[in-house]
Amino acid sequence: MNLFERTEHLCKQMKWWDVSLLKSSVFFFTLFLFTVWSGFQSFVLGIAWYWWLALSLIVAIPLWKKMFSR
Repeated sequence: MNLFERTEHLCKQMKWWDVSLLKSSVFFFTLFLFTVWSGFQSFVLGIAWYWWLALSLIVAIPLWKKMFSR
């Protein structure tokens, strides 16, 4: 079983709150990196806000396609 098949199998076993906990843990780990690693903080703050907005919209497109395709 390769990595992607294993990941899909594990995702099928997850409940909605598991996904929320995963997203929260990634968010808090990012905040941790932001506070303890000044290089990461400089990188994040050095990029203009519209690039982050564009990236978030590009990443959301596949989810929107799945949500509104029916």
